[in-house]
Amino acid sequence: MNVLIVDDDRQLLRALAINLRARRYDVETAADGASALAAAGRRPPGLVILDLGLPDMNGVEVVSGLRGWCSAPIIVLSARDAQADKVAALDAGADDYVTKPFGMDELLARIRAALRRAAVPDPGAPAVVRTEAFTIDLAAKRVTTSEGDVRLTPTEWSLLEMLVRNPGKLVSQKQLLQDVWGPGYESETNYLRVYMAQLRRKLELDPARPIHLITEPGMGYRFQP
Repeated sequence: MNVLIVDDDRQLLRALAINLRARRYDVETAADGASALAAAGRRPPGLVILDLGLPDMNGVEVVSGLRGWCSAPIIVLSARDAQADKVAALDAGADDYVTKPFGMDELLARIRAALRRAAVPDPGAPAVVRTEAFTIDLAAKRVTTSEGDVRLTPTEWSLLEMLVRNPGKLVSQKQLLQDVWGPGYESETNYLRVYMAQLRRKLELDPARPIHLITEPGMGYRFQP
């Protein structure tokens, strides 16, 4: 995995590079926006970590420039914590926004989550998954039952999609919470109980005795086709 880190703080740039290389990421660095765009053009990155306060241009311009052709996850690092700055970066195409100062463990968790979300689906995996109770069209983000379309909230869909893309596999509580709600929510297991109950009411033939959305007590959840 090639990671491009863009920051004009040389000390932070070095610390990030050392930490990521220690975890076997292939790291390239840039200290300004022009160098970052040139580096990405030479070698398309698999992930970009980008500071907004660059000496030659606003980091949002770099995000926009990358998004014109690059689909890699972009994690913004910034000392700016104003909502307007966050909205501008996310609207330009950033995938996540981390406010400085930050903990290295949190950043590493966000990197892992961003890479999981961006993982290319298995080409052999079916786009449409059918059970006796409901049908899921992953490409169209559509769920139907015998009564018609089922309206899901974005959070319900994200949770269901993650389980359906791992049929028969146990997905841990921690992984679901990190990927659906983000780092810092790993202990909020009550969120999972509430949303899984909602999904079962909408999708299972007998929500009290689910046969497709299965709880593995103390560990996680499993989608059984």
